[in-house]
Amino acid sequence: MDDLAAAFLGPGDDASIQEEDEGPQGSGTENSTTTARTLRRGILKAANLQDKLLEKLLAQVIPVDDGQPHEAGSGADSSSSFGERPGFTVGAMSNNFRRFNARIGVVFKFQAKALRVLSWRRPTHTLSLLAVYTFICLDPYLIFVLPLAIALFGIFVPSFIARHPAPASSSEAHTVRNLGYSPRGPPLAPARTFKPTKELSRDFFRNLGDLQNVMDDYSVAHDKIIALVVPKTNFSDEALSSAIFVLLCGACALMTVTAHLIHWRYIMLVVGWAAIWSNHPTVSRLMTEWQAQYLGTDPSEKSATDKAVHDNDRKLEQIQNNPPGPDPNSGSAMERAFDAWVRSDIILDDAPETREVEIFELQRLSDTSGEWEPWLFSPSPYDPLSAARIAGDRPTGTRFFEDVLPPEGWEWSGKKWALDLWSREWVEERIITGVEVETEGERWVYDIYNEHENGGSGGGDPNDDLNAALGDGDYENPVRSQDQSRHMTTPKIGPTISWEEGEEGMGRRGSWRRRRWVRMVKRKNVNNSASN
Repeated sequence: MDDLAAAFLGPGDDASIQEEDEGPQGSGTENSTTTARTLRRGILKAANLQDKLLEKLLAQVIPVDDGQPHEAGSGADSSSSFGERPGFTVGAMSNNFRRFNARIGVVFKFQAKALRVLSWRRPTHTLSLLAVYTFICLDPYLIFVLPLAIALFGIFVPSFIARHPAPASSSEAHTVRNLGYSPRGPPLAPARTFKPTKELSRDFFRNLGDLQNVMDDYSVAHDKIIALVVPKTNFSDEALSSAIFVLLCGACALMTVTAHLIHWRYIMLVVGWAAIWSNHPTVSRLMTEWQAQYLGTDPSEKSATDKAVHDNDRKLEQIQNNPPGPDPNSGSAMERAFDAWVRSDIILDDAPETREVEIFELQRLSDTSGEWEPWLFSPSPYDPLSAARIAGDRPTGTRFFEDVLPPEGWEWSGKKWALDLWSREWVEERIITGVEVETEGERWVYDIYNEHENGGSGGGDPNDDLNAALGDGDYENPVRSQDQSRHMTTPKIGPTISWEEGEEGMGRRGSWRRRRWVRMVKRKNVNNSASN
């Protein structure tokens, strides 16, 4: 067992334990000191061994990040000290928690002193705080003096008094009377220092208790804020959230114009005095009696922490399952008036958003049979002057209507596709030229014959073009002569006849034709898509 412990602990842990054992030993209490140190060494060894074993166990359970350190920031912050942080380990977590708990006592002492001042334990201290707050409210520039005054009277003066202490006073009759405090003379006491609390000491466990209470207070406050704020702001009740949104927009617009006209100094002064005076025992008792008399609350009823947490969890579950709505029979007259305004003036559009999507059916003229062959359903019309056509790329899309999918985040609203009978309109909207438009019949839009384009692409196998468009094979450009390469590098499009220049059916048609199909889509429900 000792070999296993040595293998897990390593030389560093044994050295740390030996360093803790070093120190002066008294002659009279040598046996008791040795026993205490032996017990402490055994406890630390057992704790370190448990940490190592638990770390080995968690390493098999927790997914590993491929040996890469945890990145706390983005790539721009990689040069800072927070660029790379170590991953989770039981030993580091235990060590950091012990160090943190040994040094957090000063925060809890400050919290206790602040609560003592705000709760009127010493009225002179609370009144002094109110006086300082009043000066800062009346002259806000004094807030820059406050940190300097805290450094002087909260750090330097106590440190000097600790270095030059006052003589001890005594009430015995034969002693000399107290001569008073004098800062003159050399230092009489060592300087005041702050050391971490020793582990397994009374202050260490007191810090643990305070930390436990702070964690509980934070959890309860978090749950109460969530139960109070989230249902009104997450649009679970869209009418209520929309009404609050409208009020906030109006308040923002109003405050933009009138903020400089409000006397914020006196408002903050009154609010601060009212908040501090509300903690006075007499004022607090009067407020409790007023609530019991006019609001019907029981002042003796005090909810426990577990009951508050349970109630908040139950409220959050009710909010998620059944979003709350305005109840006209509950609340005060102001709340009922607000709920009535929400129900009457806030009108929501319950119908989902709908859009029209399009797809173009492309057909190509066969060189062998001279008939039009179905080619692709493409999101682009692949007109003669399109970017893909000029670059020599093939159209992309799907072969069958059933394979056409709605846009991401949308679903089909219409049952089937409908042919766009207004072919001239979508051609004019896209400013497409070099085409012939059918205004009757099947509404095809044909390419006008271009001898340079058709001459350069003729003679090939159309299946090769189709496979290249669908990604079924590797498309290779055919080898051309120097004359053909010269024509490809500097193409010259001859005079063509567009639908604006002649009647329907004039001229020779090219090798592509297309027509437009439309269908309605609507926004997809996120909950339904997540469940599917």
